[in-house]
Amino acid sequence: MKGLILAGGKGSRLRPITFSMAKQLVPVANKPVIEYGLEAMVAAGIREIGVITGDTGEEVKSGLGDGSRWDARLTFIPQEAPLGLAHAVKTARGFLGESDFLMYLGDNLIKSSLTDLVQEFEEHQPAATILLTPVPNPSDFGVAEMRGDQVVGLEEKPQSPRSNLALVGVYLFTKQIHDTIEQLRPSRRGEFEITDAIQLLINGGHTVRSHIVQGWWKDTGTVEAMLEANRLILEDLDPQQHGALEDSRIEGRVAIGEGSSIKSSTIRGPVVIGQGCLIENAYIGPFTSIDSQTQVVNSEIEYSIVMRECVLSDLTNRIEGSLIGRGVTIKGSVSIPGTLNLVMGDNSSAVIP
Repeated sequence: MKGLILAGGKGSRLRPITFSMAKQLVPVANKPVIEYGLEAMVAAGIREIGVITGDTGEEVKSGLGDGSRWDARLTFIPQEAPLGLAHAVKTARGFLGESDFLMYLGDNLIKSSLTDLVQEFEEHQPAATILLTPVPNPSDFGVAEMRGDQVVGLEEKPQSPRSNLALVGVYLFTKQIHDTIEQLRPSRRGEFEITDAIQLLINGGHTVRSHIVQGWWKDTGTVEAMLEANRLILEDLDPQQHGALEDSRIEGRVAIGEGSSIKSSTIRGPVVIGQGCLIENAYIGPFTSIDSQTQVVNSEIEYSIVMRECVLSDLTNRIEGSLIGRGVTIKGSVSIPGTLNLVMGDNSSAVIP
């Protein structure tokens, strides 16, 4: 079985962060989102993986390399335009050949293991297997219509959903999917929908299996979803202490990278701090990820993601619920205590009066 991971798209809902980086490379718990999907594929025994790329293709390729870090081999496949998931599969036809394959959306996070799913697919050989999860807002997703445990219909972002079961961003297919994709016409959204292709499989009498996701699933396409995904990942944090502590208090599950220095500070986990960071006279609250070579001095922050090489200093206002890009500088002066909610792109700066 081969893998296909989608890393195209513009990430418009994550701007300004995605003005300067691919949305799939935004870190959650100090690891790019896309790497969680790659690791899940490799854990399921998939080593040949195609990566669909768009405008940020060179950055994605540079960030992932050849796949040897995961004992895998990556093939990068440019998609001419973001014309839908089915179009991405069509673009990858030369790479996929006659193989069964697992398709994974690169900005999704799924706690469930893929191993049992792959094994069951290989045992039963349906034409397709889809993952489903109940959601409160099914109109925002592809939705499955069920009859008992059988999938009888699929619709992409329906105005009147027939169920609350949304398609999670993981699909397994045999080569039969390619024939149905060739029959597709653009949807009302102007895209070639994978839901339409799977519906053609159902209409043709082919077996489409479904699984309800065990554990959580997150589409990290918004700032709020990214912060929630960070929280969920940190819930399972393995505490590690590789830095130097001086007159500081560590509470709960905290991971501190090599070369980091924690001075006169309180760290209340779950928190992950990368390599080479300076945390001095600071409070780092729960569900915060601070990437490498970042300084937090005379400041407080919680429930936030701070990317690498940032400087947060002398802030009277506590930062919370924020997504802060690479190389950002935020400095404060005398002000009334309060909180700040920030979304700042790479290499930006702010002085808080």
